[in-house]
Amino acid sequence: MTFLHLDTADLAHRGGAHTAREIAHQPDIWQAIHQQLQAERPGLDAFLNPLLALPDLRIVLTGAGSSAFIGQCLAPALLKLLGQRAGIRVEALATTDIVSSPEQYLQSEVPTLLVSFARSGNSPESLAAVELADRFIKRSHHLVVTCAAEGALNRRLAGRPGSHVLLLPDETHDRAFAMTSSFTGMLLAAAWAFGLATQPVTALAEAATALMTAECDRLHALTEQPFERVVYLGSSALQGLARESALKLLELTDGQLVALADSPLGFRHGPKTFLNDRTLVAVFLSNDPYTRQYDLDLLHELRREGRARVLALGTFDGAEARHADDVPLALPASAPDLALAPVALVFAQCMALLASLQRGITPDTPSMSGTVNRVVQGVTIHPLTQR
Repeated sequence: MTFLHLDTADLAHRGGAHTAREIAHQPDIWQAIHQQLQAERPGLDAFLNPLLALPDLRIVLTGAGSSAFIGQCLAPALLKLLGQRAGIRVEALATTDIVSSPEQYLQSEVPTLLVSFARSGNSPESLAAVELADRFIKRSHHLVVTCAAEGALNRRLAGRPGSHVLLLPDETHDRAFAMTSSFTGMLLAAAWAFGLATQPVTALAEAATALMTAECDRLHALTEQPFERVVYLGSSALQGLARESALKLLELTDGQLVALADSPLGFRHGPKTFLNDRTLVAVFLSNDPYTRQYDLDLLHELRREGRARVLALGTFDGAEARHADDVPLALPASAPDLALAPVALVFAQCMALLASLQRGITPDTPSMSGTVNRVVQGVTIHPLTQR
């Protein structure tokens, strides 16, 4: 058995077996989650529909670290779907921001649905954000998307009035340090829960499988180059994807490969100084025709300037000239950006895994100092006197 031309026994010896397996099984996991959502649809609708009928509802998508980036991927599409209803708001706010400044982020008179993303459900900030929402908001409701049945968040909110838990299959509860299948699993579960347009799950699974096969040689070639810096760029929903991609690379290389994320338009405003001749830039191309113009403007600019190696990941039709460094996603040009995100992320996850192995790091436990942990440690939740 091999993954990305790597023998699984060798991966186990090098401390990467969990990470490799959790990246590889995502196409199967997505299909299992889709079947689960179909089965749970009646109960989910009974919980969500009355809330979505509230004209002044505020939806807050929240989590810490990678889980916060799930909300950033979802927020633009969810706002587009619901924002035409007068008064409905959709925001992506990290639990780390809510917990440190609750009075700046929570509004007592506004009915709020807090959508919490949590792999383990044991993050101190995730638990504290729920408690603060209940304390500060008169009409607070909770949708929890989590991967761990034994997690504190599931135990606390499952079956509680005003709350609903989407407990994903245990296979999504990644055992490795970095979130991979848990990220894409929770992203797609929430998208399907709210009825957001993606693509048929079989199309997503086939596109991800094809990518891992077709781009294997390119991934090895890239990670064998002496890059010191990597930049991921994306617009709208793909900006959250860029942030998650950069974090994966930073985590799995234990900070040895420095990664940055931004939007294509935002990158010119200072962060572009990050580029040198040992930088790799990956641009996630939007399928929105208007947004894509801005993505392509920067892509062509970077390639003209020649200061860094530049990849473009996206869908391409026959009218666009293909560059040798374009990475095609096997999805239609009509697919929404939210559908591109989990497939494109598989490429970034694979690159992070190979970059980690290339540097002699154990991807399943990459923090050589032991100061960064799978479930965050060292967080003190301080008592707050409401002012």
